[in-house]
Amino acid sequence: MGRIQFTHTYEEIISVENLLEAWKEFKRGKAKKEEVQRFQLRLMEHILALHRDLRNRTYTHGPYKHFRITDPKPRDIHKANVRDRLLHHALYRKLYPFFDRTFIADSFSCRLKKGTHSAMNRFRAFAYQASKNHTQTCFALKCDIRKFFANIDHEILFSILSIYIPDTSILMLLKNIVESFTSGKTEAGLPLGNLSSQLLVNIYLNEFDQFVKHRLKVKYYIRYADDFVILSHGKSRLERIVRYIVLFMRERLRLELHQGKVFIHTIASGVDFLGWVHFPNHRVLRTSTKKRMFRRLQEAPSEEVAISYLGLLSHGNGALLQKRIRESYS
Repeated sequence: MGRIQFTHTYEEIISVENLLEAWKEFKRGKAKKEEVQRFQLRLMEHILALHRDLRNRTYTHGPYKHFRITDPKPRDIHKANVRDRLLHHALYRKLYPFFDRTFIADSFSCRLKKGTHSAMNRFRAFAYQASKNHTQTCFALKCDIRKFFANIDHEILFSILSIYIPDTSILMLLKNIVESFTSGKTEAGLPLGNLSSQLLVNIYLNEFDQFVKHRLKVKYYIRYADDFVILSHGKSRLERIVRYIVLFMRERLRLELHQGKVFIHTIASGVDFLGWVHFPNHRVLRTSTKKRMFRRLQEAPSEEVAISYLGLLSHGNGALLQKRIRESYS
């Protein structure tokens, strides 16, 4: 059975109307930034020039500004200029609603009405189901993918996109954007700073999600970005599954699991997933997350940061930690 096809045209994506709507979405929360204000001063001139370049097929993606953040581990961010980021938003507006329909329900990263809290709640529900309300031992296979963004293979990505997108002009525009960046490897890597990258990595890993659900017939599977977990009452089944996963990742997607981060644990002993350690009837903040939280509050104390951490702690057994934070700001 063939896959559904993307029906929007290149002309719809590059239309002045779509670029203007994309601008409204792009500038939210960025209105005070100098580069955004400069673009806004001559908005129609910039948009018409971008539209003309896209219509004439003379558009070329610009260079990136590189900087590093700690989130919590060091990450390389590559930020495009405002003009290119506006185009990313214009593409995203049309591509995301289509591709989101192709994703499995239990992929949670960079999707509307999904997120870490939804993923954690789904984990809790799956743990109850797989363990028959915690009356049976349940195991969790926890993995993540090594240098995920840096190893996205451009050729494989385009082969996946071409299955869904029949319009060659759209494919060439996506190729222009994707090939504007490499991670040091030939024809591999997507920049962490691009909105389009968030969608493209989900399209790429949707191949893996479909393999796990439909070929391996895994019922209890959750993925958030490059972290994923599979629950089962049989440890030997998970040991078999991980071998199939390694082969599929390597042969189909040219990706490798992070060998130091492949674990099979019972839920009773605690499963580390998305910053929390999950137990049968509660979850506690991971020790490294807790230390980072208090270090940040100490180094740059602010009520806004404190409120965000109080919100985070409300999703698990964090009453004592919440009390410590409140006492600091009382």
